[in-house]
Amino acid sequence: MMDDDDRDDEDDLLEGEAEGEGDDGDADVATAEGGEVPEVSRKIRRRRRRTRPRSKTIAMKRLTREELRQGALMYPPVDIPRPTNRDECRGEARPCPWVACKHHLYLDINPETGSIKINFPDLEPWELQHTCALDVAERGGITLEEVGEIMNLTRERIRQVEVRGLLKLKMASPSPDELGAELLAGNHKPTD
Repeated sequence: MMDDDDRDDEDDLLEGEAEGEGDDGDADVATAEGGEVPEVSRKIRRRRRRTRPRSKTIAMKRLTREELRQGALMYPPVDIPRPTNRDECRGEARPCPWVACKHHLYLDINPETGSIKINFPDLEPWELQHTCALDVAERGGITLEEVGEIMNLTRERIRQVEVRGLLKLKMASPSPDELGAELLAGNHKPTD
């Protein structure tokens, strides 16, 4: 098993390679059709993805009563009115200060277990480039790579979540056969 010091050394090595301190990366970069070097190669993107720390989860079950009490004292509830709908939220300051909102990208709370997943443990909420999932959705279609960078997940994990979501939508919607049967049953008048 790797201890924290070994992981730090590996992260430093990966960062050094991404900055060009490692082997000569010019030989590994593929050129585009016109002979131009692409802005960012796949190899560099992979290295960049590995340098960001993974998300951290705080399980509420594992916190002692004293830790919960101290947390409640450090962060008392705030009675400042929050936006209640998208129209109110759209006009708010960015980065979004409402970390407890379910659309905020800084953390996720599991409603079943109460565990808190901090998506960007190396950053503070005000340091995030994108803080609201609704803002990102309004921008329009983006690549799996961009979604992965925004959510601190790999491109493959984003693809898996996309497939799972599409499958849930497909299972929830009626099939074409069911739609046809409903239309026929509703429009067809029995004759005597």
